[in-house]
Amino acid sequence: MSTMKDDELEVVGGGAIITDWNDIPMELLLRIVSLLDDRTVVVASSVCSGWRYAICSGLYHISFSWCKNNMNSLVLSIAPKFKNLRGLILRQDKPQLVDYAVETIANNCHDLQEIDLSKSFKLSDRSLYALAHGCRNLIKLNISGCSSFSDIALAYLTGYCRKLKILNLCGCVKAASDKALKAIGYNCGELESLNLGWCEEVSDAGVMSLAYGCHDLRALDLCGCVLITDESVIALANNCLHLRSLGLYYCQNITDKAMYALAQSRVKNEDEIWETVKSRRYEEDEGLMNLNISQCTALTPPAVQALCDSFPALHTCPGRHSLIISGCLNLTSVHCACAFQAHRALNTVAHHAY
Repeated sequence: MSTMKDDELEVVGGGAIITDWNDIPMELLLRIVSLLDDRTVVVASSVCSGWRYAICSGLYHISFSWCKNNMNSLVLSIAPKFKNLRGLILRQDKPQLVDYAVETIANNCHDLQEIDLSKSFKLSDRSLYALAHGCRNLIKLNISGCSSFSDIALAYLTGYCRKLKILNLCGCVKAASDKALKAIGYNCGELESLNLGWCEEVSDAGVMSLAYGCHDLRALDLCGCVLITDESVIALANNCLHLRSLGLYYCQNITDKAMYALAQSRVKNEDEIWETVKSRRYEEDEGLMNLNISQCTALTPPAVQALCDSFPALHTCPGRHSLIISGCLNLTSVHCACAFQAHRALNTVAHHAY
């Protein structure tokens, strides 16, 4: 029987004995850390120099959203150590984060690919300028609710962070202007997802710039963008052939013309559809799969039904509502393919009964 001191750790297996916390192999330590919550990981990084080195060099994603009061102090102390971070979540219930903290991140975490700064009401353009210079590999940026950012700073950032694929600007009324969207369309050709919810200054000019420059768009939320018209949707239908999700809630200037343009885009893209069938990617590439046209009261049943017929992934049936039409009482007669299949099955049963 071996006698161990209180601060010694024994690992049984192959006769190996670890007599100090610092002796735990890095691979084993990181596996243990992966089972911990982010708050405990920060504490563990302070146990000893060996742990600090292992965690700081081997950890790539962390969230500080659990920090309710001292997020700035935490960021200032951690960012210079966690230089290999790829993903960082700084979402807040109450605004804490200030520009200096984001500047510290940008100055130290140059490999950062994802950052969530949502609800950071205290941040100014200084933060976007810092990210533009320090984090040029950004792929995903969430600044939803950051109402102080300007369109000038956002346009500047896109000139440096050209790899952006996911961008959330929901509620960024000052930042999400047509001027900024033109910069995004010009600089961010790899963009796949953009949330412009309730950015009321966005007009057709901005959306059309996106459509012409970001051909890989998969998801676009324009809910509450009250200025846009059919021209925006037509540009998207003609240029963004991979569009899978589109939010048009409360866009009351949208008419049947936009719906028919989307429906006809399916026909125009027959060659591409055939290629996806041949490559067995059809299920992942079947056109519109989510559409929100709630409160678009100018739409009529024939136009929306034509859209449903063109895109079988759009559902109105219970439990699969991917075509959202709430607030449009005149569209209650619109049904997805499931309804017709059910009706056909019912008729078949009735026929056999006779």
